[in-house]
Amino acid sequence: MFAAVLVVAPADGGLATLVTLPLAAVVGFMVYRIKDDRKFLLRLFVAALLVRVLLGTLIYTFHWQEFFGGDAFTYDFFGDALLRSWAGDKYYQGMVDLFTGGGRSSGWGMIYMVAVIYKVIGRNMLAIQYVNAVLGAATVPVAYLIGLEIFPNKRTARTCALLSAFFPSLVLWSAQGLKDGPIVFLLTVSMLATLKLGNRLSVKYMVALALALCALITLRFYVFYIVVIAVTAAFVLGRRPLSAKSFARQFIIMITIGVVLGYFGVSRYASAQFETFGSLRNLQVMRQDAARSAQSGFGEDVDVSTPAGALGAIPLGFSYLLFAPFPWQFGSLRALITLPEMIVWWCCIPLLVMGLWFTIKHRARQVAPILIFTVLLTLTYSVLQGNVGTAYRQRAQLLIFYFVFVAVGFVLMKEKGEEKTRKRKEEKEKRSRPR
Repeated sequence: MFAAVLVVAPADGGLATLVTLPLAAVVGFMVYRIKDDRKFLLRLFVAALLVRVLLGTLIYTFHWQEFFGGDAFTYDFFGDALLRSWAGDKYYQGMVDLFTGGGRSSGWGMIYMVAVIYKVIGRNMLAIQYVNAVLGAATVPVAYLIGLEIFPNKRTARTCALLSAFFPSLVLWSAQGLKDGPIVFLLTVSMLATLKLGNRLSVKYMVALALALCALITLRFYVFYIVVIAVTAAFVLGRRPLSAKSFARQFIIMITIGVVLGYFGVSRYASAQFETFGSLRNLQVMRQDAARSAQSGFGEDVDVSTPAGALGAIPLGFSYLLFAPFPWQFGSLRALITLPEMIVWWCCIPLLVMGLWFTIKHRARQVAPILIFTVLLTLTYSVLQGNVGTAYRQRAQLLIFYFVFVAVGFVLMKEKGEEKTRKRKEEKEKRSRPR
């Protein structure tokens, strides 16, 4: 694959490969250290990476960035501008300050990631795509561990990992120079660390959770708030019955993470962003811009500037977030490309409902952080979204956690089918026995 990259993209392919292979090797080594299903996870990680590298190379070679995700050009430009500002260029420094707004904008962390990579190898959009591809592939073993942590069942964990590895939208958004891939990776790391810390105190997972939260606020601040709420609620509820030992453990974890976030200045960035975006009136402006920005907008007359309006917008927004694009909206090429995925996703909905019901009934305490986060982010996007394309893109941030419940529903259905087959076989054997 990478040899072919050198042929089709000789200008940027070599340096992009030099960045990608060491990063992939580090992730591969971490996957190798996982005891459960090591061989399966290594193969799946490599396969997921190659699929993303292939798609990313096609997008780069045929200049499809604008068609699939024009934001990649924004991050490329401002990442290069940030690099120039580090060299003392005041003009580009002013442009970067305008973009970041002193930490008030959402997504400024992405341009720092781009600038750091450009500092090492020079301006290279393909390298950004490949780094995101590694992060997208690294999400797969994390999703496996999340599934295994909630349900000690390899079938469930494998199903969740396979869906995370090859579901088209997850592949698409992590194969481009967009912030979606890093966001999904950080979300899965945050949830896995929270689940692990719910069982026992671990410095490794405390560091992972704190760093993931610090990175999240630089990419999408309101997702950071929702994760913090979910994590806090999970530690308060606890995965096990409350005892003096578990209370002390959870108190230490929360204080430690709070200190780390404070040390990195997260409260300053959070307050600045909350001042800018933390009102329903500002959310209404954002929603209307999305609804009017393209032919795929919807609910332009919806007003979320009041609490009643925001609540009233949830049913419409939820239906678009979960099910769009609908069959009658496949008039454009962008929508038509999503049709195979949407057919699979619509078929997964009954499994999602079945798995969600079973999980709440039997494992509510264990799955609390994921459940709280998923519900809150789903409701947030239901209020904010006014565009079919954006709703489709934002759904990717929730899919991995939906897949946990889809996997549970799939395994339940499969086990019921196997049980029926076994009973039929036993009945058949009884009837065939001589009397």
